[in-house]
Amino acid sequence: MANQTQPNLKLLLSHPAHFCALGFGSGLAKKAPGTFGTLIGMPLFLLIAELSFYSQLAIISALFLVGIYFCDKTGKALGVSDHGGIVWDEIVAIMLVLTVTPYQWQWWFTAFLLFRLFDIWKPAPIRQCDAKVKGGFGVMLDDLLAAIYAIISLKILLWLSTQI
Repeated sequence: MANQTQPNLKLLLSHPAHFCALGFGSGLAKKAPGTFGTLIGMPLFLLIAELSFYSQLAIISALFLVGIYFCDKTGKALGVSDHGGIVWDEIVAIMLVLTVTPYQWQWWFTAFLLFRLFDIWKPAPIRQCDAKVKGGFGVMLDDLLAAIYAIISLKILLWLSTQI
């Protein structure tokens, strides 16, 4: 896209929406910004880990909703709807996955790998949604779907681990 801009420190600090959408700076990573954004979401989850499951879901839902605005505004500033540097969607999605993940490093690592796998691979219907749904909602939606795939896979692995 001719008007596409690379995110930088100036953009990051120019508006709170950009600061959040670019993952507090993690989205400025030259390689694998989505992975860095996912890594930022994991310790952020610890801020709500002690709350009830439903309180966690309420907070994550609010983060998803404000993320639509953050991602839309930053996508417009960058000249592309779903720029790789926009990582708020990864942050919120991994937090959702962690709501059902046992608090053990092995399971958190598994949750991280599963989410990244589905976020990168984009199996149906994720790829179709990514292609058709644009703007901030589209940015947030494909990662929500990747999180759902990761949760289903994680639940299967958890169940299998109790059967052995």
